[in-house]
Amino acid sequence: MSSHLVRTAAGATYAAPGGWAAGATGYTRWDVVTEAAGSVHTGFNIGVLDPAGTVPAHVHSFEESVYILDGYGVLDTADGAVRLGPGDYALLPVGVAHAWRNDGDEPVRWAEMQGPVPRDRFDGDTILVPALPEHEPVPVDVRDPRTRRFGSITPGHMDAAKQQQGMLAVSASMRTALLVYSGITVKMMVDSDLGARLTTMFMVQYEPDGTAGPHDHPFEETYLFLEGTASATFDGEVYTLGPGDVAWAGAGCVHGFGNAGGGNLRWLETQSPQPPGRHSYRFVRDWEYLRSALADKGDQP
Repeated sequence: MSSHLVRTAAGATYAAPGGWAAGATGYTRWDVVTEAAGSVHTGFNIGVLDPAGTVPAHVHSFEESVYILDGYGVLDTADGAVRLGPGDYALLPVGVAHAWRNDGDEPVRWAEMQGPVPRDRFDGDTILVPALPEHEPVPVDVRDPRTRRFGSITPGHMDAAKQQQGMLAVSASMRTALLVYSGITVKMMVDSDLGARLTTMFMVQYEPDGTAGPHDHPFEETYLFLEGTASATFDGEVYTLGPGDVAWAGAGCVHGFGNAGGGNLRWLETQSPQPPGRHSYRFVRDWEYLRSALADKGDQP
């Protein structure tokens, strides 16, 4: 049976996590997509770290990507420390030790995607490791090939009218490319080009007339709505979703989207596992067309 999940920002519940994260300070989390919710491939949460807060060094047996929603925080790894701010994102491959700290005056809030889903019976598939050396943090430099596990994206990157080389927002080489079709703009963030093997993360923008008909996938998707108003359909149920709302579609869940507002509609989207090379989309209308065409010709058995 296909499945989906919708959670609104108004109903968000942040709590200090236990288990491996019990030693964190000033850290709370809204767990949205979890194993208990029926997910197999995806974990998704929104984390908040208060000023002077810390999350101790740890490793995961899953792949993790983060996207900063607001505020500034420091992500420590064995390679150094990077200060992440609004629009910045990072990939943390399986087994890479990392820790968080907030050395600023405001909370930092981020979306976190994990694939496959962390399992409660294995303490969230996470193990604490010795503390990492503290380095002076540096900002994300998307053009530095030594830091390609990090990136930054803004609404300006999604403007299809500004894709000439002299007008582009700063980005790294071919990662400037946009996919544009039928009022929809897509820009990849975390994918195999960035080193991901299990998951993807990207930004989607719909113009006022943007729409995607009913379809499903052989993988799970999560959507964090950032701007505008969406009319979203999951398994025949229609929802109106806006900034801060989160939805998840399990493999086989038939879903579609339309822009229900007068301006741009924009959301952060994740996929797990990574889509196959072919047949990652199954549009209902294509197969209904075949059924109808065969019936018209009397070719159906």
